[in-house]
Amino acid sequence: MLADVVVLGGGPAALVIAADLSSEGLRVTLLSSSSLEAPWPNTFGIWAGEVDDLGLAHLLGHRWSNCVSYFGTAGTTAALRHNFDYGLFDKVKLQRHLLDRCRRHGVTVQRGRATAVVHDSEGSTLSVEPVGTESLLPRPGNGGAAAVGSEARGTVRSRLVVDASGHAPCLLQRDKEAGAVAGQAAYGIVGRFSANPVEAGQFVLMDYRSDHLSAEERAREAPTFLYAMDWGNGVFFVEETSLAMAPPVPYDMLKNRLQRRLAHRGIGVTEVQHEEFCLFPMNHPLPRRDQRLLGFGGAASMVHPASGYMVGALLRRGPGFAAAIAAGLRQPQRSLDEVAAAAWQVLWSGELVRRHGIYRFGLEKLMRFSEATLHAHFDTFFNLPLAIWTGFLTNTLPLVQLVKAMALLLWRAPWPVKWGLIIPRGRELALLWRGIRG
Repeated sequence: MLADVVVLGGGPAALVIAADLSSEGLRVTLLSSSSLEAPWPNTFGIWAGEVDDLGLAHLLGHRWSNCVSYFGTAGTTAALRHNFDYGLFDKVKLQRHLLDRCRRHGVTVQRGRATAVVHDSEGSTLSVEPVGTESLLPRPGNGGAAAVGSEARGTVRSRLVVDASGHAPCLLQRDKEAGAVAGQAAYGIVGRFSANPVEAGQFVLMDYRSDHLSAEERAREAPTFLYAMDWGNGVFFVEETSLAMAPPVPYDMLKNRLQRRLAHRGIGVTEVQHEEFCLFPMNHPLPRRDQRLLGFGGAASMVHPASGYMVGALLRRGPGFAAAIAAGLRQPQRSLDEVAAAAWQVLWSGELVRRHGIYRFGLEKLMRFSEATLHAHFDTFFNLPLAIWTGFLTNTLPLVQLVKAMALLLWRAPWPVKWGLIIPRGRELALLWRGIRG
């Protein structure tokens, strides 16, 4: 056997689970189709309490206490203050931290693309297409220089395989479901502006003010919001974002809306340091938990269906998932199918499956709300007790508390929101029932 576990992928999810598995004493190989040191293209936001609990606050590049949102048209709604810190990972620090963990625990790396897997009683055989020879892990003490790994050719053998290759996984199979997959899309700019797009030292989670659009546009087109923050030294990040839609809002529309939003406020772009194009699925069905092949991250549908966040979940759930795999592999009397089934039960327990179903039910509702109803919903949601709305967005509320939170939201919401949540208009009841069944 080349390894106890081969992990497919080279992004955050793959590095997290490779590091967690190797820290359990397992022989782990990363099989990546790209260099592990290739810069990650997108930013990763997180509620700061999550990294505080994990002891990883030092990986944040920015942290804000002045966090606000705006709902409605300009002049009709004051800033809603969240009273909870928000953070943005330093992508380079996060990537280096995970790579260093992999190196310290002896993870080996091969370049290649998995095209098929065959299981037998002793392990799994991956068919691999070679893609290059650079397989990079940082060497200690030399400023981040790279160690060259090997190129995978033909087949790779291991006891188990974890597919962490992203939202469109190499090999992992998901449950079959009817209905389109909804994508959350965003277009953003990091740069300098003729005037501050947000207040100095401020983070804006959602600015739904839409007075830069015509009444016809607001009625006909999908609502979008500004996600923006002060990076300091005169640099700001501004991003026009849509909630999940099927089909997703096109980048051209998002870019046009961002430009019009800024122009309406008399703000010009004086320097573009980086453009961000972000699109990821929010409501993928869960992976099949009866397969030997395991999954993690976007491949295993771990993105939060209601908020889009995933990095916090990776860091919280990775150690338990890795421990379950390691415990199973240390018991020679257990078949590998039994080991995989036990690991799936940890990653997607009955409670987590039910919570996922509730979140998907909620997302399906939001996708059908009008702009005005959406504003009223979020204004109600963010006025719930702090522990409730933060627990909802981070997926840390136990199931009973999550159900109570939904009931409290329904009780406090204005009637248009109540009716929108109660009246079935699509497949949301089927999603809710799927969640209840677990």
